[in-house]
Order: sequence, then structure tokens, then C-alpha cells
Amino acid sequence: MRQLNGFLHTVMAPALLAGALLVSATAAMAQDAPPIGVRGAITAVDGDVMKIHTTRGEDVTVGLTKSTQIRGVSIANISDVVPGSYIGSAATPLPDGTLKALEIHVFPPEMRGAGEGHRAWDSAKNGTMTNGTIGDLVVSNGRTITVKYKNGEKKIVIPEDVPIVKLEAGDRSLLMPGTKVVLFAKKDASANLSALFISAGKNGVTPPM
Repeated sequence: MRQLNGFLHTVMAPALLAGALLVSATAAMAQDAPPIGVRGAITAVDGDVMKIHTTRGEDVTVGLTKSTQIRGVSIANISDVVPGSYIGSAATPLPDGTLKALEIHVFPPEMRGAGEGHRAWDSAKNGTMTNGTIGDLVVSNGRTITVKYKNGEKKIVIPEDVPIVKLEAGDRSLLMPGTKVVLFAKKDASANLSALFISAGKNGVTPPM
């Protein structure tokens, strides 16, 4: 019997080790995976669980945690886009190297520095997101702003029809059926989504990010 147990241990140990390594690797990949963007309208909220019908026609379930950040989104206008303002802009590249804004969102003073920098964004092909402080503002043959961030800056052209919104600190009272949201969530090893931050439209506004 002792010999049989030793044989089974010899045979099974590598398989158990491989299984443990696979579980650890899966969990690590889930933690390291980039956040998943979800855009759509809330259909139900029950405690820490929110259901969303996405703009792609899918129904997804997203968990809320104590660390989920919630921002309210309301209509703004070009007068809110001034030198010194801290803004974000989803955009696409133009042939001359400048960016064409798809939207502009203006942060309140207490959110200055949020997401500062320039990165890829998933709202359009070759899309980018730039968060930073407005330097120059030129109004001639359109509107062009210079957005400065740590270690760089970008020139962004703002077409006349681009939506402009402002953000403000929010809470779960904004999360109700019918509210339009843009959120980013992390997926765990069991493929469950947990919201990292949510931009929720106020008074019927659709967050344009």
C-alpha cells in the first residue's frame, strides 16, 4: 500500500502542480488585463449589481464595489473650455499630426489631474484620450486647443458639432434604470465584471466619451 501511495503521489503531483500554476496564471492574467469599456443604458440596479443594455445590443451585469468611482455628466458649452481648464478629449488623428476631437469633457477643480496623459481609447478606430490642462486656445477657422500634460502636449481641433460636457463628483443615486453610462470594469478569473469608475448622464444626457 505504501508503494501504491508513493506511485500515485509521483503520478499526480505534476498534474496538481500544473493545475495550481494554471489557476495562478489565470488569476494573474485577470488582474493584469486592461479594463473593459461598457457603454449603454442601465436596465436594473439591485444592491451591488447593475444590469446594462449596451450600445452593441448586449446585456451585461456589472458589480459595484466600495471603491467604484461615480461621476455625473451634464451639458456644458464652449465657454467652459478656456485656458487653465483641466479637460479630457476622445479624438482621432489628423494627417498633420493634430487630433480631431470627438468630444470634450471638462473636469471640476477637485478632479484636476485625473487620468492625466495621452493614451489609446476604444471609442473609435485609432481613437485616443488626452487629459490635461488647456494652454493656448485659438478661435480661427474652427477652434484649436493645446492640451498640456506631464511630459507632453497635443493640439486638438474642436469641430462645431462636437459634444461638450462637464463632470462632477457623483454617487449611487445617479445609477437608476434609464440612465446612460460609460464605465470601465475589471474582469476577475470567473469572468465577473466589477466597475472601476462610472460616468453617468444626468437629466437624460448620454456621456459622449
